[in-house]
Amino acid sequence: MNGRLPVVLPPATGELFSSWIARHAAFYGVPALTMLRHGLPDAVSLHIADRTLSRDQAGRLAEMFSMDAKTVRRMTFANIRRSAHRFIAKEPLQRCSSCKSGTSDPGPILRCDLQGWRITCPHCARPFQDLAQCDRGRPFNQYHAAAHRGEKLLQDDAERDIQTWTSPLELARLLLMRRVPWPFPRDAELWRYRVLSVVVPDLDDVIAREGSFPPSPKHPIVPLHIRPALLAGVAIVERAGPEMLQMLQAHTFGHNRLRFIEETDHLINPAFGLPGPRQMQLI
Repeated sequence: MNGRLPVVLPPATGELFSSWIARHAAFYGVPALTMLRHGLPDAVSLHIADRTLSRDQAGRLAEMFSMDAKTVRRMTFANIRRSAHRFIAKEPLQRCSSCKSGTSDPGPILRCDLQGWRITCPHCARPFQDLAQCDRGRPFNQYHAAAHRGEKLLQDDAERDIQTWTSPLELARLLLMRRVPWPFPRDAELWRYRVLSVVVPDLDDVIAREGSFPPSPKHPIVPLHIRPALLAGVAIVERAGPEMLQMLQAHTFGHNRLRFIEETDHLINPAFGLPGPRQMQLI
């Protein structure tokens, strides 16, 4: 341990740990990793520290910065569910133009800037702005209420370990699995058809205009203007209950169907004896 720093910069509300370290590095005129290693000599990268900072490491840094260890660790993603890490980007995805207005520089990076399950700022509740600066409109405005409910479901699951009958994070990944449309499309561009579009039919047309849709269950971060569709889909399935998953199974095929059944059967089978929405109510 190299001792406490003479000058400590207070973290901004909701600031990401690596952003806070980088601001100290700029103040002291050293590389960001050098600043981190001032307190953690074995640190490999700021990116890893953002996700895996242990309580012991937070304690050592807290002593170096003369602050509470819990405050240090809350700036990281170390406390969130492991399954939520797939939804965290390596670089900022979005920004809140309201919270960051009036600053001449980009300012601190906030934790929420990297969270791929959010569409609104957790500090002021205003819609996020896409960092790509592309005005693609809001194609899923009609799903506004459901999208905000889905955002809360994923936020509760990721940050508070609060679930209903299943994990909303896992529902989001299931909805990004491929499906086989019927009637079979002439263009045979099957890569763009997802289970989500069974729940949110408008999605097919949006993806067709975009020309690409790289997110998948393995990489589930969707572009900000498409994210309301995914969040709404999660909210709709969560509210309908396990029976809707059985209906969605029928829209998958081959290896994807086997995977879908494997990941949902334990949710569907126990539900058969329970009261709930009937199939016709879910279509």
